[in-house]
Amino acid sequence: MPVTTKNLMDAALRLANLDEMPVDTDILVDGNVTKVLVGIDMDTAELLLAKELGCDCVVSHHPKNSNPDYAEIMNRHIDKMVESGVPINKAQRALRDSKDKVAKSRHVGNTERFASAAKLLGMPYMCVHSPADLITEEVLQKLVDKKLNGNPRATIKDVLEALNTVPEFEKATIKTAVRVGDEKSYAGKTVVCMSGGTNGGAAVLKAYFDAGVGTVIQMHATEDDIKAAKEQNIGNLVVTPHMASDSVGMNVILDEWRKMGVEVVVMSGMVR
Repeated sequence: MPVTTKNLMDAALRLANLDEMPVDTDILVDGNVTKVLVGIDMDTAELLLAKELGCDCVVSHHPKNSNPDYAEIMNRHIDKMVESGVPINKAQRALRDSKDKVAKSRHVGNTERFASAAKLLGMPYMCVHSPADLITEEVLQKLVDKKLNGNPRATIKDVLEALNTVPEFEKATIKTAVRVGDEKSYAGKTVVCMSGGTNGGAAVLKAYFDAGVGTVIQMHATEDDIKAAKEQNIGNLVVTPHMASDSVGMNVILDEWRKMGVEVVVMSGMVR
């Protein structure tokens, strides 16, 4: 039996403990797969390159689909905040502005651009976003929890030592940065936030800090968010390297695809 794009997607969903594809994850062109070209961002140029390399499928980590409900993936932030002690009504309000901004951005975007190219080329094409991010989140949270081990005087230095053991982070050119706080700051309750489509913004950070979280770890933060978090003067913000963070979850999925007999070629930001 040939391996199909559906088989690949089913494996990714299973590894992330998901029952169905989230709105930021999709099979844009289906087909049989023997050799897949995978990267963090895979656009028209990479689709053409796949043809040159003899690949019969392209997988992008970052979303390339046109789901009109894309912004709904950000509701994951609400679930995560509630798990960390934020009242659900406050969590919803904290996310509102960031979610609205993403929805408006998607509304004006050329969301069919790359899928249309894949269809013209007859190239199977997928995006696997939330499944990989959820895996990354779980991997990093377990590492940090093990390192801190409930120690009330654990510091950001301890957090960094845990994160620096991740192979993808060791190999990455860009390293983890402390954006708010410093290595001597007490970490307190530490929460890894890697899923939800994008980061939740300054209001979400404040909601975490107000709920007693001492340190938030995420893979990107805007200058405005960092400035606001500093002005709040409550908690710490640690930002991991974006491409390497995405690669952590993607590599778990790719290892499973290899076990299924698929040849995997990586590029475009993937850290292996």
